[in-house]
Order: sequence, then structure tokens, then C-alpha cells
Amino acid sequence: MLSTVVRRPSAYSSVPVGLVRSLTTETFPSTPDVPPLPPPKRPAPKPRSRLYPQPRPAVSHPHQALPTLPPTFGRNQLLPVSNSTRALLESIVEQFDAPIRYAFAYGSGVFEQDGYPVKQSAADSPMLDFMFAVTHPAHFHSINMQQHPSHYTLHARVLGSSYVSNVQEIGPGVWFNAFIPMAGVTIKYGVTTVDNMCSDLLNWRSLYLAGRMHKPLRIIKDDARVRLTQQVNLTSAVRAALLTLPADFSETQLFERIAGISYLGDPRMLLPAENRGKVTNIVRSQGPQFRELYHRLVVGLPGVHWPAHMASIQQDTSPHARAAHLRKLPANLLAGVRNSYDRSADAPPYEADESAYWVRLAADEQLPATLGNELRRIVRYPATVQSLKGIVSAGVGKSVRYGAAKIGKWWSGSSGESK
Repeated sequence: MLSTVVRRPSAYSSVPVGLVRSLTTETFPSTPDVPPLPPPKRPAPKPRSRLYPQPRPAVSHPHQALPTLPPTFGRNQLLPVSNSTRALLESIVEQFDAPIRYAFAYGSGVFEQDGYPVKQSAADSPMLDFMFAVTHPAHFHSINMQQHPSHYTLHARVLGSSYVSNVQEIGPGVWFNAFIPMAGVTIKYGVTTVDNMCSDLLNWRSLYLAGRMHKPLRIIKDDARVRLTQQVNLTSAVRAALLTLPADFSETQLFERIAGISYLGDPRMLLPAENRGKVTNIVRSQGPQFRELYHRLVVGLPGVHWPAHMASIQQDTSPHARAAHLRKLPANLLAGVRNSYDRSADAPPYEADESAYWVRLAADEQLPATLGNELRRIVRYPATVQSLKGIVSAGVGKSVRYGAAKIGKWWSGSSGESK
């Protein structure tokens, strides 16, 4: 059976062809041929030297394992500063063309410290300290050396960015440029890699970066990976401090114990280059920042009671509660504690009963002393190497100037305490 196809008339089939042509010509009359306008002249691109490569994106991998974090995660790390200080810090970091993944400012130039004379002018202001975490150090130094050659010593400029990045990898993995005039102030900035920073924050490999980041700092450029590992680092500092404190203590004792971790074993504390009361001075003037940084973390741990309106803290000091803190310490510190106890005959075999092993260590009265010795071991070598690297990176002249400034601070602090 054949189907019949019915063709419906089009909406325009009833319109005479002549009328369509008339409407077309009257509504859209033909225009005479007009020569096209010449394309606008664009300015010729500025020639750029091959020695000054175009900065690559700060993130080298398009697919990050942790692209974003919840907006409230790690909000304790976002410490406020005055508007003028914030604008100054951001303007300084913006002057660097080389890609920076994570940047923060720290020290007495950002947050005031007691024990030093009150600054009367910009010349009396302390040097602003910065830390930059980058993805590719040789690439960063190559661009930065072309943009800011005066930041580097003569031999560093001659040997090039590869030499600088190789020296940076030694010890704790940081390169410093000091006594740099920028934006009307004097700054010092360290350069490290994001991988090196996160490794130290998680494992306390050297405590050079992790220890500095135990204290208040101002984040200028944020990174999700660093913020996550920094939260682990802060929690580890709380656990280590709780293991050395009694059942009842004050928030000041907690903050001083945390702030003092990075100074254990530091050779500079044996010389007249650091104020002996530096830890106390930092905590005394930055108490609100320490509280903002650590209060939420402390109250989130089991067995710790710290009311928001009080400065006193109580903790459960039973062996089982302390064992929960001990076994979650960073890997490098925990390995040192285990080796120290395994050399003695007091500790039970780890393989026999893991839970009993940690409870036995947590119940030992010598655990705080053992933790202190292991922290000194971790800090001593990297801090010594970095002090020697300062002569290479800054040169003899700037090293002497920096040491003289440190001795001056120490003398001012000692004179202030003796009055």
C-alpha cells in the first residue's frame, strides 16, 4: 500500500514573487562598492631577550590533587594586620615578576615583639622577613636575577640561576636575599620549593620552615596544599607541647613551648646573636595572634579543656591519652623517639603489641626530655648549614652587617631587661 504524501503550502508560497523582489530591493537597497577600511595598526611588540623568559604559570600541573578547600578550612591561619601593613606587604610581593605559589611575611616587622626599642622612623624599623615557595627554583631565580640583579651577590650573578638553585637545595632547602631596599623599607626574603615546604610541615624533616610557621605569620599568596599541610604542622606542634606540659597550665606556657621548638638546638642561641628572651618577647606581644592560631586546634583534641573566656588549660595526662598524641607526631620526630627508646631495655618490643608499646613510652617520666633531645637533633644540623649558607648567599659584607644587627638587637633586649 502506497502512502500519499500531502504537501502543505508554505507560509510564503502565496506571496507573489514580484512583491518579494520589490520588498527586498526597497528595504535593502544595493550599496555602491566602498573600499574596505584598512585594519588598525597595532604597536610592534617590544623585543625581549631570550635571557628573560616569559613567566610560566605558577601551577605546573593542570590537574591538582587538591584544587580547592572549604572556605572555612584553616581560617585560623588568616591572621589580620593593619591596613597599611597589609598594603605594604602585598605591594612588595607584587613587584616580583617570577611566579610565586605561596608567600608569607613574618617576624617583628609584621607583628611587634617586646624587648626591643620602639621604632621612631622608617630607618629604625626592623627588616621585613618574607618566605616565597615556588615550583621551579631555577626558573624563579633566572627571572628574578634579570629583574632584580642587585638582590644577588656578584658571584651568584656570574654563576647563574642553576648555581643558586643548587645551593638552595643544601640543608633545609632555602636561599635568602637580605638587606634589599623595596617600597621604602628593607626586606629579606627566602626562596624554597612548595615540595620542600610541605615535606617539612608534614614530617619535620628539618623544622627550619615548619618551626618558623609555628609562630604567627601573614599569608600574602595562599595555596591549598600548603594550607592543608600547615594545619597538620600546627596540630603537631600542639601535640608535642602537650606531651611536655603538666595536667594544668596556662595558655602562655603553651604558646612559649610551641614558639620555642624551632630554637632548640639552634647554634645562634649559643652566641650573642639572638635575644635570650626572644621566645618570651614573641609570645608576650603576639598573644592574641597565638590564641587565634591555636585555640580551635587545641579544643578539637580529645582530653583537652580550654574554655574560650579563660587562659587556663587542663589536659588528660593518663598514659592512654598521651599515647594518642605521641603516636601522631611527625614521622622524623617519632622515628627519633623510637630509636632512643629501642636502644634501652625498658621499652617492650614494638612488634609484640603496638598499643602497649606507645602506652609504655607515654607513661615514661623521661619522655619530655627525650622529645627535647630529639627536637634539638632535628634542628641543629639544618640550622648550622643555613647559617653557613648565609655567607655564600649574602656575601661576607652583608653577613657581617646582618650579624651586627642581630647583636644590636640582643644588646638592646638585654639592656631593656636589666632596667
